[in-house]
Amino acid sequence: MARPRRSDDWGFPRWRGYGSAREAAQVRLCDRHGCEEPGDCPAPKAPNSPERWYFCQRHAAEYNSKWDYFAGLDEAEAAERAKAERRDTSGFAESAYYGWTGSGDGSRSADEMRALDVLGLEADADFDAIKKAWRTKAKEVHPDVKPGDEDAAKEFHKLQLAYEILRQAEERRVWYGPTEE
Repeated sequence: MARPRRSDDWGFPRWRGYGSAREAAQVRLCDRHGCEEPGDCPAPKAPNSPERWYFCQRHAAEYNSKWDYFAGLDEAEAAERAKAERRDTSGFAESAYYGWTGSGDGSRSADEMRALDVLGLEADADFDAIKKAWRTKAKEVHPDVKPGDEDAAKEFHKLQLAYEILRQAEERRVWYGPTEE
């Protein structure tokens, strides 16, 4: 009597190659006529329709380039929709300010306060004062002014980092500014 042969699928590692018994995968092509790229980006055929086009990355970008979220709305409806969007997303906007630090008092992060100390400014300094202080101090220790001076180069690098931190914080304040209720 012959013993039954054990399958190669037992245990680990598998004794046969991965994918050796797989069928060919079906790849959906881009719905744009003549395109042979994989269509992996769904796009609605019409507003509120479950039907979708499937485009490649390039044709999806082309399809979305002319998209107007406020199309067909009069000025009052567009303003109301924009206000609702700001209201619904204001929590995300407010939290973005505290991305790398704790909440503090909400005026400046710890990194910003250290950067202001490097520039020799007070906590309530506006961005124009920050830019002026940075330019003044950077001109004194710039590598072109003091070539070969390692201490000046380190100080210049420290000033650059401080200015970059404060510039990014200012951009976040402008971008995520106070929300209207």
